[in-house]
Amino acid sequence: MAVYCKRVLVILLAFQGLLIATAYNEEEDIPEEWILLHVVQGQIGAGNYSYLRLNHEGKIVLQMQSLKGDADLYVSDVTLHPSFDDYELQSVTCGQDVVYVPAHFRRPVGIGIYGHPSHLESEFEMKVYYDQTVVESPFGGGSYNPEDTDLNQKQFHAREDESQDEESVFWTILIGILKLILEILF
Repeated sequence: MAVYCKRVLVILLAFQGLLIATAYNEEEDIPEEWILLHVVQGQIGAGNYSYLRLNHEGKIVLQMQSLKGDADLYVSDVTLHPSFDDYELQSVTCGQDVVYVPAHFRRPVGIGIYGHPSHLESEFEMKVYYDQTVVESPFGGGSYNPEDTDLNQKQFHAREDESQDEESVFWTILIGILKLILEILF
């Protein structure tokens, strides 16, 4: 019996170490060219919107993480109150939402944060970055190249896919450990 308890203890300690290592891997890999401008935290009720205005010029990256529930992100340079019916850019994932606001968008840009009705309340944290990689023209204005945006979107999705692969490996290991514990106990 003591041997089984030692095995379970070793497995639990290994599992705890795995969880700690995974927490460090979840830290965001932010490019050096991005400058953090703001961090906005808030709560939003199910089916409701919270609105923000973006006045900063240049290419801006909005990176929002749902801490509790599921908050979605809608962005527009046409209306200050974008919604799921009226927007130019959106990100509606169940985890991290990212929107790249191009430099050519008229300011102020409207940002709508929607609390998905699947949760009574959602908590979010949004980081606003200025992306310095926009090429400056000799005439003083930032130039916008749609191919750069496509490349950045592809790079982000590649990083997101890598993150999902790491998460898949994590869950595979976790399930294996839990099966092993159940086999030992029963």
